Amino acid sequence: MENKYTWLHIGLGSFHRAHQAWYLHKLIESGNQAWSIAAGNIRDDAEDVANAIAEQGGKYVLETISPKGECKYEQITSIRKILPWQENLVPLIEEGALAKTKVIAFTVTEGGYYLDTSHKLDVKNPAVSADLSGENQTIYGTITKILDQRMNQNRGSVTLLNCDNVRHNGERFHDGLVEFITLLGKSELLTWMKSNIACPNTMVDRITPRPSTDLSARIKEKTGIDDKAPVMGETFIQWVVEDGFIDVRPDLEAVGVELVASVVPYEEAKIRILNSSHSCIAWAGTLVGQQFIHESTLTDYIYQIAHNYVTQDVIPCLRDNGIDLDTYRDVVLERFTNPYIEDTNQRVAADGFSKIPAMITPTMIECYQRGVSPEATAMLPALFFVFMEQWHNDNLPYEYQDGILNEKAVHDMFSCEDPIHIYATDPALFGELADMAEFEQLLRRKIKSVYPLIG
Repeated sequence: MENKYTWLHIGLGSFHRAHQAWYLHKLIESGNQAWSIAAGNIRDDAEDVANAIAEQGGKYVLETISPKGECKYEQITSIRKILPWQENLVPLIEEGALAKTKVIAFTVTEGGYYLDTSHKLDVKNPAVSADLSGENQTIYGTITKILDQRMNQNRGSVTLLNCDNVRHNGERFHDGLVEFITLLGKSELLTWMKSNIACPNTMVDRITPRPSTDLSARIKEKTGIDDKAPVMGETFIQWVVEDGFIDVRPDLEAVGVELVASVVPYEEAKIRILNSSHSCIAWAGTLVGQQFIHESTLTDYIYQIAHNYVTQDVIPCLRDNGIDLDTYRDVVLERFTNPYIEDTNQRVAADGFSKIPAMITPTMIECYQRGVSPEATAMLPALFFVFMEQWHNDNLPYEYQDGILNEKAVHDMFSCEDPIHIYATDPALFGELADMAEFEQLLRRKIKSVYPLIG
């Protein structure tokens, strides 16, 4: 049966397949056949998975595991079209330009938006520079070409949906896109966009580790299905979306998506409590030789660092935002103790140079604005400093992955006489705090306190 509308997803990774694709699958399963997903990648580093899914007709198995070890297996059927990667991204761009494509969503990680601490586009980044010269290495270059084609071929309006952990993600993506298109001098496209695109903010949540090596065998044993591209995740799932779509949309609330006027309370709680604590635990756990998130969370002093950060600094900053923040904190930390999904410190530790300014620095700034020192929060960038020092010395037990890592600059920092000064005064990481001597002294104290913890 031909679906009436297409949901194009850019970034065919595990998270999308365990999250947005699951919701669309549940909608199809309920009898609503109006929507299906077409999906593809901007980069060619995951084409083995894409090809495997294509060979399976878009189907794959999702294994979910509760903290008690209860497993469930579902064959996800919402992805009906895999768009093969090409250097010019023609299949992806042409799909996005079709009139029946009414939503274009994307998961390209926090670092994939190339925004500085002022939320401006980092035009010096090589990928952004390349796209300003006509390439397709970023979400901005790709979406610009799609919108250009929609406008020129009169294909109508479309909703652009950011599904990454970026604060005010729809707005920030929209502003970066406008800045990118302005730099290209495409004034006609900017005018067209004002009445033809919408960028609602969203909050997404489901811990989705890299699939374990024995996942396919386990699925074969439990379901009888030979699956070359399975995915796994925790039982918990949440998706909150501002109801600001510009055209038709799936009946998402029928399958548990929360459609709201503003996602701000949800995203602030999630980014500051879940995402920042997750990274903190991964950096600390790595430094003491641990491989998995659950074992690091169950290490008392690491748990206490995360608990103190949320309790002492985050909750007072968020105040009464309509969410029971103490309960949310406890639920989040309990989710991190799930031993069955074997989420790795390597996965969660990634992209620190994006996470610190986006997720952690705002809490420190707000603490100073309230007249208190961010003692508990400062432990997070302190842990990351020591973590990167280990990277510099080639002592990390795994390859650190970071979309905006400037390897030379980091090596130069640790090779200089006072690396902490360079780190603490970096406005790309700490914004206005980079000019505060008080903050630098706090960070020095906290970094010093990390070394006894790691032995």
